[in-house]
Amino acid sequence: MKFGLRLRGGLLATLIMFGAPVVAPVGAVFVSSSALAQTVQSISVQGNRRVEVETIRSYFKPGPGGRLDQGAIDDGLKALIETGLFQDVRINRGPGGQIIVSVVENPVIGRIAFEGNKKIKDEQLTAEVQSKARGTFSRAMVQSDTLRIAEIYRRSGRYDVRVTPEIIEQPNNRVDLIFTIEEGAKTGVKSIEFVGNNAFSSYRLRDVIKTRESNLLSFLASGDIYDPDRVEADRDLIRRFYLKHGFADVQVVAALTEYDPEKKGFNVTFKIEEGAQYRVGAVDFRSSIPNFDPSSLRGYSRVSVGSLYNVESVEKSVEEMQIEASRRGYAFAVVRPGGDRNFEAHTVSVVFNVDEGPRTYIERINLRGNTRTRDYVIRREFDISEGDAYNRALVDRAERRLKNLDYFKSVKITTEPGSSSDRVILIVDMEEKSTGDFSISGGYSTTDGALAEVSISERNLLGRGLFAKASVTYGQYARGYSLSFVEPYLLDYRVALGLDLYQRQQLANSYISYGTKTLGFSPRLGFSLREDLALQLRYSVYQQEITLPSYLANCNNNLGTSAFNPSPAFAAVNGIDLSSTNGLGCYSDGEASLPVRKELANGKTLTSALGYTLTYNTLDNNKNPTDGLLIDFRQDFAGVGGDVSYLKTVADGKYYAPLVSDIVGIVRLQGGILTKINDDLRMLDHFQMGPNLVRGFAPNGIGPRDLNPFGTQDALGGTKYWGASLELQMPFWFLPKEVGLKGAVYADAGGLYDYKGPTSWTATNEVNVPGCIPSTINPTSTGTCTGLVFDDSKVVRTSVGVGLIWQSPFGPLRFDYAVPLTKGKYDRVQEFRFGGGTTF
Repeated sequence: MKFGLRLRGGLLATLIMFGAPVVAPVGAVFVSSSALAQTVQSISVQGNRRVEVETIRSYFKPGPGGRLDQGAIDDGLKALIETGLFQDVRINRGPGGQIIVSVVENPVIGRIAFEGNKKIKDEQLTAEVQSKARGTFSRAMVQSDTLRIAEIYRRSGRYDVRVTPEIIEQPNNRVDLIFTIEEGAKTGVKSIEFVGNNAFSSYRLRDVIKTRESNLLSFLASGDIYDPDRVEADRDLIRRFYLKHGFADVQVVAALTEYDPEKKGFNVTFKIEEGAQYRVGAVDFRSSIPNFDPSSLRGYSRVSVGSLYNVESVEKSVEEMQIEASRRGYAFAVVRPGGDRNFEAHTVSVVFNVDEGPRTYIERINLRGNTRTRDYVIRREFDISEGDAYNRALVDRAERRLKNLDYFKSVKITTEPGSSSDRVILIVDMEEKSTGDFSISGGYSTTDGALAEVSISERNLLGRGLFAKASVTYGQYARGYSLSFVEPYLLDYRVALGLDLYQRQQLANSYISYGTKTLGFSPRLGFSLREDLALQLRYSVYQQEITLPSYLANCNNNLGTSAFNPSPAFAAVNGIDLSSTNGLGCYSDGEASLPVRKELANGKTLTSALGYTLTYNTLDNNKNPTDGLLIDFRQDFAGVGGDVSYLKTVADGKYYAPLVSDIVGIVRLQGGILTKINDDLRMLDHFQMGPNLVRGFAPNGIGPRDLNPFGTQDALGGTKYWGASLELQMPFWFLPKEVGLKGAVYADAGGLYDYKGPTSWTATNEVNVPGCIPSTINPTSTGTCTGLVFDDSKVVRTSVGVGLIWQSPFGPLRFDYAVPLTKGKYDRVQEFRFGGGTTF
């Protein structure tokens, strides 16, 4: 670091400014014993311009009788120097023992400027430095600011930064302070290595840590920037990962960092001593509290005999046991886990000891750093309040909840002694962060084509913890808008209220001949039953209608134009030879299927439904899971008013398990049943399946289908479906982890059956009902519209395929190529499928 001077106003002033030490000078004349009789009013002040005489005198505190002794004068001298207002302070003796305080005031900073900074804005640097415009100039403060600016650049990965402060003297004892910055090139992490890891590969451990290696796409992220604090945090992440998988003796000995001048980056090496992997040999419960049965807490233990020793399971067990003991009236009970290791058998005997803790109460909860978030938003995350017994488990839970809010960069809860020995004060330190998002999203898939979305959202609206989002979508085949609002604490209960208003338009494409318009509103309530179990209740009301081009519903059996032209289906049922008729009937130009035209004739339909979803989630990572179970069970009952009624039940389960060499196995089972209640089922209410059930098939490519060869052969859907899938995901070991590419191989099986929608309807006073044919050969008569013949094959559809998964900076992308092995006669195949999107 260089500390340069731009000299203006003479060399002497500069020497006075920086040459004079801010300590008592060697030549200072201190007061002799004759001055001990002086009072504060006897002090004469020289050299001051901005600081008042009485302010300077106030630093000299007289003793008994209002007299100044030598100690009081020395203390006053030190206090004046420590104010930082003066370059020099001298105390001399005048005539008659008078005390003369001579000061040289520090200049005033006229302005602060930054030159050469391109990567970090002036506003950010101004907020970080302690020197301020119109404030007092201090050389020590400038040196500190210089180091601070350099540290800010190092945090952003620029270790070659050079910061030079320059002083420009101005009239009236004022100066301009200019920081000249040479930013230098970005300094990233060129390699991450692990030493001593045998149980887990380096590839797997790179998933655990936050630091990333530099690559071609690093400019889109910041994980490759060398940050010593992040590397230190990575050590703890690695340790926690091993402890979660049974390695009770693990030690991350060191995280060595070395700058490579040739690569112009850092090499990071983590040294690990794994130790042995342990399983749980026994689980016991003990209590020193009279009349408390510790075995009654067994149901709250997440540790089981024979399982891998998991420190996270032990910690969660302790938390739940301690909270349960508090609920039973033992407010000061403390659960302490213990473990005896059997080094030969590699087992740990876990003991939960319930003891009487110190009788400590919470005197106050002080919040610091929440400049925007309201106090009550933070306090409601606590299950304890002022005056309650101090419970560390509940404090830890509150800290975890505050972090999960994602309103703050950091949250830390500490304790301070209260007004007495049995009182503590909780200090909640927070640092706010931006919670608003504006995004432009784009994507493409073989199903929906090109798609773009513009959205704006706020996770902490008005600092009240509310969530709001508005988005507009426009694409080739899908368009619409949505408005969402969530109140996470309804009526001060831990119940989330959500409101959704949406409008969607699905256009006809190569997979469906018709379009749909949907306008709906849905309020919902969310409950967290446990950390791994959640319940959502919802009510949905939406209006839906079908849109169809006129040429797909223009069947005309007018006698004045031609002889009667029956449909092929009608001809087959009535034994008519189409070769002897004039033309091929009203299907000859590609009519839509009868259920579609019936929906068109019905016009707008209102659906009113109550439903719920029960979710069980033990995944280790929701975005990129490698272990755990995710189960969704949903039911919706339509018929609470509206035009339709049904009961729809859907279950979907996914199980992830790590296998060998970083290969993850995934088993998925899914199924659904649509049950008729009162009214007939609509075609639109049926399940429509394709690659979402068995890959290798087109959207709406599986299940019952209209067989009319001259129509659009629309998929009709089914009331029952099931699916099973087995997939193996593996990394490309020859590529850097940061590229984010994985491969997949899979096999799918499933089926969609039992169409129970309309196959006919009655035409009462119209001959030319859209898409209808009278039931008799006489076209002028009224009757029942018939003619739907469809495939209802029960064949099991199967396929095998390969996939390419890319967790790209542009969002998750997936490419699949699947080949059907078995299929229905009229199923539609789509071997290649692509989907993905991003926010930029």
